[in-house]
Amino acid sequence: MSIIIALLVTGIIVGFSIQKIDKLALINLKLLNLAIYCMLLLLGISAGSNEKVIRNLDHIGSQAIIIAIGAIAGSIAICWLLSKLILKDK
Repeated sequence: MSIIIALLVTGIIVGFSIQKIDKLALINLKLLNLAIYCMLLLLGISAGSNEKVIRNLDHIGSQAIIIAIGAIAGSIAICWLLSKLILKDK
């Protein structure tokens, strides 16, 4: 756990020190995108090789759709409510 915290703190320090150097910040952004793509690929490989996930893919997909629709509907409802409360004088 201490290694993870040390790496996080080191990353924060390095990120803070290179934020003013545009070329290094651009390289950092590209490396970050590459790391995310690699992680997504590895996650897909892991999910694809798991027989249990493949067998339940239809159930998992339907739950994901329900959760996404609920999140969108909830966000719209909260935004509408807040706009009515905040902008009621205007």
